[in-house]
Amino acid sequence: MVPAEATAPPWPPRFTAEYNVYNRGVKVAEMRRGMQATSDGNFVFRSDTHTTGLFSLLRKDRIAEESTWHVADGSIRSLAYTYTRSGGSKNRNVAVRFDWDARRITNTINGDSWLMPAVPQVVDKLLYQFALMTDLRSGGKDLNYTVADGGKIKIYEIEPLGEESVKTPLGRLQSMKFRHQKLGDDRITTLWCAPRFQYLPVQVEYQEKDGSKVLVVLQSVTGL
Repeated sequence: MVPAEATAPPWPPRFTAEYNVYNRGVKVAEMRRGMQATSDGNFVFRSDTHTTGLFSLLRKDRIAEESTWHVADGSIRSLAYTYTRSGGSKNRNVAVRFDWDARRITNTINGDSWLMPAVPQVVDKLLYQFALMTDLRSGGKDLNYTVADGGKIKIYEIEPLGEESVKTPLGRLQSMKFRHQKLGDDRITTLWCAPRFQYLPVQVEYQEKDGSKVLVVLQSVTGL
């Protein structure tokens, strides 16, 4: 078998991944995620989700997340994060700016702003999934992430659950399974990351407080 490193694309990669989102087995949305380089040497990791099919007749929600980042001293460093939810009854606009010279983070939610300290290694809540891909690719074992989330600094502890084969439109993908649950939160996120695609999450399950589940399944990927 050829080692993964021998066939790996340049890192960070430029890629695009398409997902379907299911609620109780019914497709309710489509999601696209991608990584691009910018002319100033930074990178942009973007996620766009919109309702589709019959569900879109009831709700035309669109969620756009974007993380701008670069590599500093060999580590992933967030520069800015934005989140926009529109088209529904709960519109929301979030902007998080990381000022590493001043060691502070500016949070702005629906026009209200406040500051918090930029602790070492803190990343935004979208970029942590790419940080997980990077650490798995390099064989890292300490999968804990300091994340600026909801105006607070939180620790995401990623618990490994072994290996599992996942059925996708791209065939069965052998994956490493992980679980993430925030301290004091009943919501659980489960991720399946496939070595074939440089540990991209090929399936993600979100379990809400009421026990309901949303499943995100990879449909196609380019660049990995």
